[in-house]
Amino acid sequence: MKKGTELELEIDSLAFGAEGVARHEGLVVFVPGGLPGQRVLARIQRKRKGLHYARILEVIRSSLEQIAPRCQHFGDCGGCAIQHYEYEAQLRQKHTQVVDSITRLGKLTDIDITPVLPSPDVFYYRNKMEFTFSRLRWFSAKEIETGGNDLSKDFALGMNVKGFYNKTLHIRECHLQSELCNTIRNVIALYCADSALRPYTTVDHSGFWRFLVVREGKNTGESMVNLVTADRGEKGQTEVDRLAEILKKEVPEITTIVHSVSKKKAQVATGDSCRTVYGPGYITDRLGDFTYRISANSFFQTNTRGAEKLYELVDAFAGLSGSETVCDFYCGAGSIGIYLSKKARRVVGIEIVEAAIEDAKTNAALNNVDNCEFHCGDIKDLLLQQKQLFATSAPDVVVLDPPRVGLHHKVVAEVVALGAKRIVYVSCNPATFARDARIFSDNGYELAKVQPVDMFPHTAHIELVSQFNLKSRAVNDIA
Repeated sequence: MKKGTELELEIDSLAFGAEGVARHEGLVVFVPGGLPGQRVLARIQRKRKGLHYARILEVIRSSLEQIAPRCQHFGDCGGCAIQHYEYEAQLRQKHTQVVDSITRLGKLTDIDITPVLPSPDVFYYRNKMEFTFSRLRWFSAKEIETGGNDLSKDFALGMNVKGFYNKTLHIRECHLQSELCNTIRNVIALYCADSALRPYTTVDHSGFWRFLVVREGKNTGESMVNLVTADRGEKGQTEVDRLAEILKKEVPEITTIVHSVSKKKAQVATGDSCRTVYGPGYITDRLGDFTYRISANSFFQTNTRGAEKLYELVDAFAGLSGSETVCDFYCGAGSIGIYLSKKARRVVGIEIVEAAIEDAKTNAALNNVDNCEFHCGDIKDLLLQQKQLFATSAPDVVVLDPPRVGLHHKVVAEVVALGAKRIVYVSCNPATFARDARIFSDNGYELAKVQPVDMFPHTAHIELVSQFNLKSRAVNDIA
């Protein structure tokens, strides 16, 4: 099929990434925005590596599970991909994606993959949102038609437009975080649109305002505003301080305000330095019996109530009796390790981010946990020193919670060499999990069960918790 070809397609399923999947004369066609059950008129836009991508021109027949999206920005915003799809249908499609990854990519069959555990909250579930300041505002078709342009065309505070990394949709409401977050963002937008300092741009790296990050303690009611800006010296600090005074007056629920300065050219919503403008400079939240301190750059599970369910699963899959040594790799701020500490004899956490390790130590002290130790470094290097780390007790259980890219092959080899009787693997990417699961299965471990967990309703993302049990000490060469 050539670019520009128009054809009618039946959408069969959702691919990982929430793109509709159709087939035409034996060829697979990906249709962004398409839903299973739809019949659409579409135009081929591009071809890559034998795959075809098409844009919907007309929906000829709607899906029976299609619903009206709640958000006015749906379709333009790059946040939610399937808010127009019934939630139960979202869960079924995500389960299919996990099964497909494990059986097709991992070539593992007869695995107990239970139905997806739903998020306790379907809307307003996020405890953290990042919004981008921009001079390149994207106007939706509705805004153009109605002339509803409440701010200038060279100012926006919102989310990237779907399919564009450099265009920003000005957001008036978002249904993923709380109404408090919406109020905070809108107050800041009104102030910054009239500010003498303009949004930052990567074109010539001029400007000041870069990101707004709002964090909330869902179980404590605490909230943080983190303004990430370029470095403009005393003038910039004065402008942030003025905005902080307005926020304190108009949104008194805010418990702390932080100003982060980033000198990086890359658009990343973290600062090289932070100063506390108001309050303690951090918030706290609770998971189970434990309280966690969350600073501006701390990692914390984004769906608090979903994380409680996820950690309960990790606890159950670990099967601790109180005598075990647990290794918590990619431990972040220590949340999983601390959660398991009440049932373990010893917990050893490893994380490459130094600030996260400091948070982990702080969180352990905050909860009077004295059987956790945390080490900063690259896991694949630190594990080579395992004789020193585990001189007093070899690990019984290994917990893995890696980033989306999965495990480095050296980490897999070193984890296998530890010989733990059980591995609990938490993954946010079924494809890389399937790859790693295959290697563990080839090296003495049996994948016993997999429980998908929906931490991000209306998006393409799916998490899973899995349990591997040691069946043999025979280890193959892991290249």
